[in-house]
Amino acid sequence: MTESITGERDLFRPGNIGGLELPNRFVHSATCENMATSSGEVTDRLVERYRRLARGEVGLIITGHMYVQPSGKAHAFQTGIYADGLVPGLRRLVEEVHGEGGRIVFQISHAGRQTTRKLIASRPMGPSDHRRDPLFLVKPRRMTEAEILEVLTAFREAARRAVEAGADGVQIHAAHGYLVNQFLSPFFNRRDDAWGGDDERRFRFLGEIIRAVREILPPERPLLVKLNADDCTPQEGITPSLAARYVEWMSGMGVDAVEISRGGWFNFLETLRGEVPLREMVYISPWWKKFPAYLLMRREVGRHDLVEAYNLEAARAVRPFLGRGKLILVGGLRTLERIRELLTEGEADFVSLCRPLIREPDLVRKFRQGRASGASCTSCNRCIVAITYELPVACYRETSLRRMRPRRWETAQRPEGLRHTAWSPPPDQTA
Repeated sequence: MTESITGERDLFRPGNIGGLELPNRFVHSATCENMATSSGEVTDRLVERYRRLARGEVGLIITGHMYVQPSGKAHAFQTGIYADGLVPGLRRLVEEVHGEGGRIVFQISHAGRQTTRKLIASRPMGPSDHRRDPLFLVKPRRMTEAEILEVLTAFREAARRAVEAGADGVQIHAAHGYLVNQFLSPFFNRRDDAWGGDDERRFRFLGEIIRAVREILPPERPLLVKLNADDCTPQEGITPSLAARYVEWMSGMGVDAVEISRGGWFNFLETLRGEVPLREMVYISPWWKKFPAYLLMRREVGRHDLVEAYNLEAARAVRPFLGRGKLILVGGLRTLERIRELLTEGEADFVSLCRPLIREPDLVRKFRQGRASGASCTSCNRCIVAITYELPVACYRETSLRRMRPRRWETAQRPEGLRHTAWSPPPDQTA
């Protein structure tokens, strides 16, 4: 049953996801930080980011996706959860958030085909070798049965490490074109074996992860899934009707909450919506790709304007199949009035924010205190482009990405068995 929300005060009323009680209905949606070391270790900068969000009274913080296996690394300075040596840093992250009264869930992920040979020192893999990736220009190799089983074990071990670190729960990243999404999607998954060929077999990969993680998590710690309801791929992938079917199966397996999203690197502008950062995207392209990139991106200008709650229709399609699970709605939410309306009308149980909390980590507190009626984020999307520059996530609306100083590499203390370097930008380049 959907919990009744009767007024603005109830946006700040406690709510539950599984056995975890949250102080309000606001969620920090997983956002790649690019603040770890090159081996995925937690840094002071990463801890401070989440400490600020907890101080800002975000009800539930979901971290940026943590890679469960070195072959699943998606970004140069992505946080890792692939080795026991990373647990002390992850535990420190949790303790600092808890110290501020916050709740934190780890999102675990594998990049699959959405990475590069340079980053993982091998050819990226996926469920099938179908089609070259338009952004990374990668044509993946088809995973073997043994590799599939290895990745499933990696997800299980990542969940174990999350529990050891004290995380309040785990979210499986099954959206945005990463590996779990690839197995679920008819566009990416062209297999005709036990792991593909029809909806049930395409779901098996996620189902096995859910089963393994559910066995690891204590009963009071919830299991969440971030799921695409529209892949926005050139040919049909996951659609709202297929997502609803998947949600029904997940509900029967004990998933406590589903966050509905869309898109991936085949059409990342649909994932975000808002302005098209044309100059920045062209600037980071290699010289031989600049003119084609300009033509391609110019064509997209004006085609992805921000619509508040742009995942709402898809969420409506899956909501009847959630059972006792909670629905988390993400996608362009900017005003307190619209958020209040969505919760009051029972369209969602929780609302999830990404870009607004990059610019204003204290936005939820401002809402509660009546100091803001909407986010100051303009959805310029330069914060997302910055990730491709290997910059830490921050609001770059007033900063020229093309004028950023050269990268500075620093030596950082490292656990035994892990080798890395870490980069931090000058203090005046973060927001």
